[in-house]
Amino acid sequence: MDKLEQLYEGKAKKVFKTEDPDVLIVDYKDDATAFNGEKKGTIVGKGVINNKMSNYVMSLLEKEGVPTHLVKELSDRETAVKKVEIVPLEVIIRNVSAGSFAKKLGIEEGRKLLCPTLEFSYKDDALGDPFINSYYALALGLATKEEIDLITKYAFQVNDVLIKYFLGIGIELIDFKIEFGRYHGQIILADEISPDTCRLWDVTTHEKLDKDRFRRDLGNVEDAYQEVFHRLGIK
Repeated sequence: MDKLEQLYEGKAKKVFKTEDPDVLIVDYKDDATAFNGEKKGTIVGKGVINNKMSNYVMSLLEKEGVPTHLVKELSDRETAVKKVEIVPLEVIIRNVSAGSFAKKLGIEEGRKLLCPTLEFSYKDDALGDPFINSYYALALGLATKEEIDLITKYAFQVNDVLIKYFLGIGIELIDFKIEFGRYHGQIILADEISPDTCRLWDVTTHEKLDKDRFRRDLGNVEDAYQEVFHRLGIK
């Protein structure tokens, strides 16, 4: 499968057409951004880790009944994926207070929530991906009620699977952001699942093993990504 015309370059990935109109190739970059692109840098090896981790996790989720865009890993940085129409909603699940949730609500970081929360953000970089609810999404025609219900169901299912999996390798899943797309009328999981899009803390030390090390200038960013990769046992 060959890369043809480049369709898109985002903060973390490039996307290319292929000879199959239903399949794209995603090429993961080492570029890192935070705060809606205000902070920029490079995390050496990040593209390889995010590509391989995303594919590994999506394979796990497929086995648990969550449909994904994964077609085939092509190389360390490249993966063939189903061409979807992205639903313009960022879907965020939180298990522990951290980040904007802690800041916005004045709740100490690290406090375990009584149950997982779900929130939507409107995917729009220019607006800073503002928080919205399902009523906004319906009113703006971003998704149908059936799609929102299915996205909600899949998001909590992803959470259940990943909490259990990460605990098995000594990592606590604090929160994560996922995206969904439409593929021939079906809602499927798209984008990526990686230390860029998840907050992952060591169960014992609570050391941050994710992009917060870059956001907050905590140092050892590459080491944290490599540690997650090592614990996953991906070849």
